Amino acid sequence: MKGALGFIGVFLSFLFACVNSSDNCRLICDYCDSYGQPTMDCLSHLLSDYCLLKFKNAMASHNSTNWCIWGNVSGLYSSLSNCTEELSDCLLIPWPNPLVEQTFVDIHTSFFKDCPTEELSDPPPLIVFVLVITPICLIPVMVSIVVLKTKNGDGSS
Repeated sequence: MKGALGFIGVFLSFLFACVNSSDNCRLICDYCDSYGQPTMDCLSHLLSDYCLLKFKNAMASHNSTNWCIWGNVSGLYSSLSNCTEELSDCLLIPWPNPLVEQTFVDIHTSFFKDCPTEELSDPPPLIVFVLVITPICLIPVMVSIVVLKTKNGDGSS
């Protein structure tokens, strides 16, 4: 029986192995070891209880109208990305992974859904007007040319 327990201990230490012996990784791995769940479940809890909590608190300290200004949130976003990468690295989980990707989809849905993007924004009204009016004006001109050519009996061209 003692041999089986030793094997389980070795197996669990493999599940929660750390990539290095840094203090942060040791704390993360000890948490997951005491948590007793598979590594992805532990990562999920760490992401929500640690990385996302820090990100949400930092975003709450900014006015929501400033969330769409990249200069105001780039540091917070980078910190969140670094946090997810560090947790994944410590738990020997490839990064990015589906859990991390879903985390970023969720924060984009929560915080950045109303932010305009440069690529998808409408052009200025004057440009829209010119683009709409040009074909509208060309149609009568083209019809007039066709009618004049046909009236003069010059059907060949």
